[in-house]
Amino acid sequence: MADLGTAAWPPAPIRTERLVLRGSEAQDRAAFIELFASPEVGTYIGGPRPRHELERAVPEVPGRRPGLFVVALDGAMIGMITLDPRGAEHPGHVRPNAGEAGLGYLFLPQAWGFGYAAEACAAALYWFADALPGEPVVLCTQTANDRAMRLAAKLGFTEVERFEEYGAEQWFGVWPPVTPSG
Repeated sequence: MADLGTAAWPPAPIRTERLVLRGSEAQDRAAFIELFASPEVGTYIGGPRPRHELERAVPEVPGRRPGLFVVALDGAMIGMITLDPRGAEHPGHVRPNAGEAGLGYLFLPQAWGFGYAAEACAAALYWFADALPGEPVVLCTQTANDRAMRLAAKLGFTEVERFEEYGAEQWFGVWPPVTPSG
């Protein structure tokens, strides 16, 4: 995978019809803490983290790194999207040497059900396709996570395989669909 760390980060803000995808700012700290402390958000990612631990651990400007977009609505953070290399230690890859970009996203529960995740993820995917042409993006989610499964389909991810990880069945897909060469 081409390294996002070599690109200027954060890129210019990405504007959609309703949202802005941008780099993290100090004003986002409270929303990051809320996101990771939320029992609803933590349902399929190992549970919520204790708020007091997050208060100590989250830096003044959280999430400032290549591959992490803050999703803002009317200037306030409602979620985040990550595009990080998928480590070789995890099952599920579309390349023999691994390292594909994995799409991840978390949104505050009050932002659920309005199509913000689909709008923001689509914008991030198209930005990535423009920044790193030809590079696949993978997504892995628990099959029990109905919302994530519907979003994967809506975004055009194609199932590659299913496997057991973290004590649950995982769905693994790729975007855009990889066509066999030959």
